[in-house]
Amino acid sequence: MTEAGLSVVLNSAAPIALDVSLECAQGELLAIIGPSGAGKSTTLRAIAGLHHPASGSVICEGETWLDTDRALDVPAHRRRVGLVFQDYALFPHMTALANVMAAMGHLPVAQRAERAVTLLARVHLAGLEERRPAELSGGQQQRVAVARALARDPAVLLLDEPFSAVDRATRRRLQVELANLRQGLAIPIILVTHDLDEAASLADRMLLLHRGRGLQTATPSEMLARPASAEVARLLDLRNLFTGVILAHEVGLTRLRWGNQILEAAPMPSLPPGTAVDWLIGAGGVVLHRRGRPSAGERENPVSGTITAQLPMGEEMRVTLDVGDPEGRQLTFALPRHAAQRNSLAAGEACSVSLLRDALHVMPRP
Repeated sequence: MTEAGLSVVLNSAAPIALDVSLECAQGELLAIIGPSGAGKSTTLRAIAGLHHPASGSVICEGETWLDTDRALDVPAHRRRVGLVFQDYALFPHMTALANVMAAMGHLPVAQRAERAVTLLARVHLAGLEERRPAELSGGQQQRVAVARALARDPAVLLLDEPFSAVDRATRRRLQVELANLRQGLAIPIILVTHDLDEAASLADRMLLLHRGRGLQTATPSEMLARPASAEVARLLDLRNLFTGVILAHEVGLTRLRWGNQILEAAPMPSLPPGTAVDWLIGAGGVVLHRRGRPSAGERENPVSGTITAQLPMGEEMRVTLDVGDPEGRQLTFALPRHAAQRNSLAAGEACSVSLLRDALHVMPRP
């Protein structure tokens, strides 16, 4: 990582457990995701200097803000951090302009008003400078909070659930605005969110936390397609998670025993035969065998079962299939509603699918 990035190592056993290591490059947006109580906000607070871990380090743009080995802990007001709180934390008695100017203690007084006006215009609040928070919508208050965070000329921007207090339509607009805003910010940005779709659409990489521990850092597409473990897959609410045993390795593939079936997966020579594994197949890796129109692709990991449920989801139909899994788990996949109707899919009917080999992801069991 270059000196312009952010490097963080945090460790604590109590009162809040932390075992977090992260890096965020200049201009990168890293989303921290995980269930409530995972340590997401605590991690942001530690970076900002508002929480003090038992041990660790925080280095940003070559400046060391925390190094417990050297007993160095730069106070929050001296760290160049822009922090947007979940509830925005605006001063209710101040106008939007004054709220932004309040973060400009590093600038000469004569420059503050002009700079604040520029920042408010940047977040689409031109003309609303004299309104107080109570006179602004939730989305407008969030924009003021972002402008105030940027007013510090921060070396890193920290966003703690910044869209959680607004309605869905406003949330989508603000997400687009953040995506546009970050194009002009050559600083690390860390976004804490419970919304996996939000993280996947906005972030360059995601860090999954659980009980204060970082489980995986990866691009959104990599994490969703290739989680590091079954624990990660469950926390991401990924379906089609099963268990199996490595059977054999052949040229270009690995064979996996799943109950009474043998599946082909991408080669994994590091896992010896007999190794118990978890495996995952994404919904996009499940291909329906069309009735009366067989294809060559149907020979790839064919699986048959009985439809136990169908759930309309907009223009899609989510199908649940009992495939005789030894642990009673069922296979789910989605397809266009017209395709479900054309193939006469219905609860109680037999159904066959193929599991695409390249979409079958295998994880060693702990």
